[in-house]
Amino acid sequence: MLPPADKKIIGQPHRLSSNALLPLATECPVTKARACDLTLPHCTVNTPVFMPVGTQGTMKGITVDQLDELGCQICLGNTYHLGMRPGPELIEKANGLHGFMNWKRNLLTDSGGFQMVSLVELSEVTEEGVKFKSPYDGKEILLSPEQSIAIQNSLGSDIMMQLDDVVSSTVSGPRVEEAMWRSIRWLDRCIGANKNPDRQNLFAIIQGGLSAELRKTCLDEMTKRDVPGFAIGGLSGGEEKDDFWRMVTLSTDHLPRQKPRYLMGVGYAVDLVVCVALGCDMFDCVFPTRTARFGSALVPWGSLTITKKQFAKDPQPIDPDCQCPTCLRHSRAYLHALFKSDTAAMHHITIHNISYQLTLMRSVRQSIIDGCFPDFVRTFMKRMFPSPEQYPSWAVDALATVSITLE
Repeated sequence: MLPPADKKIIGQPHRLSSNALLPLATECPVTKARACDLTLPHCTVNTPVFMPVGTQGTMKGITVDQLDELGCQICLGNTYHLGMRPGPELIEKANGLHGFMNWKRNLLTDSGGFQMVSLVELSEVTEEGVKFKSPYDGKEILLSPEQSIAIQNSLGSDIMMQLDDVVSSTVSGPRVEEAMWRSIRWLDRCIGANKNPDRQNLFAIIQGGLSAELRKTCLDEMTKRDVPGFAIGGLSGGEEKDDFWRMVTLSTDHLPRQKPRYLMGVGYAVDLVVCVALGCDMFDCVFPTRTARFGSALVPWGSLTITKKQFAKDPQPIDPDCQCPTCLRHSRAYLHALFKSDTAAMHHITIHNISYQLTLMRSVRQSIIDGCFPDFVRTFMKRMFPSPEQYPSWAVDALATVSITLE
């Protein structure tokens, strides 16, 4: 299908080598789940993988050494914020973001597009790019596809994201279609601007809101470009879960089998497990670090709020089965007491929460390799929810489409 004349795609699709990033290790014979080995410059990433978010070159409440010790193979940085402060010139002099933050493993940088939603009152979108008023000094700046890639080239990330035209998932009408076509045009501009295609992998971002027709059109167009990987964007922003999972599975149905599939902004445990079943490989979210700062610790049965009085004299660790440094060394009672007087409590819970996410994804991966992923999902759901009546209906419906029936 050709775009309308006023939405014409500029130029022909660029053809770049995808560098065979994703040798498929094991595919679940029942669901769409895959266990893969993602080949990147700083190390191989075992998928499915959760990527912690370090917006400004650091994870809040945890050091890079601790992140490394937890076995994290890839984390995120934010192009918009790093481009504002401290700026790409300083980071480039430090041998890129890896050198600046002293991180030896892989980095993925966002394009800055999400700030069109999170800083909507400070931004204006045109075909040229996104005009922002800096939240730091109020100066007006233009983030174009070319500028986004130039900043990411300076940062030296292993995976770069295209600049896309992002609208909230709750928006409907002509603006969604406009953003979808513009994202395709901007992808071509990003591909043309990449100075390091041999060592920095540019991922496209599928848009189209909650419209199956627009999503399919975007998928058809973007997969004509031989980019190294694809992200599913524009979701996890407040839409109904039934709409969310249907757009996810539509996307994975049409994305290339041999390319990584990154579902952006997803971090709840149930969402991770269900979306692996639907065929996604990579995930990111601020959820585990943000919720830790409010005293909420992630556990296989949901979460526990360490600030509650019931934990004031509890000698157990957060999770007796967890092997993270926090659970091996500290009790719930200690963390409860510490939280009232010392920010170190947030630090300890942050370590636990990131460990929980990474361990969950390693367990998911191993179950795929062992050929027992459907059983893993059923066991996971039984532990997360006290009774089947409490299973989220959207999760039950989504899993049923890939032949997992919950008991």
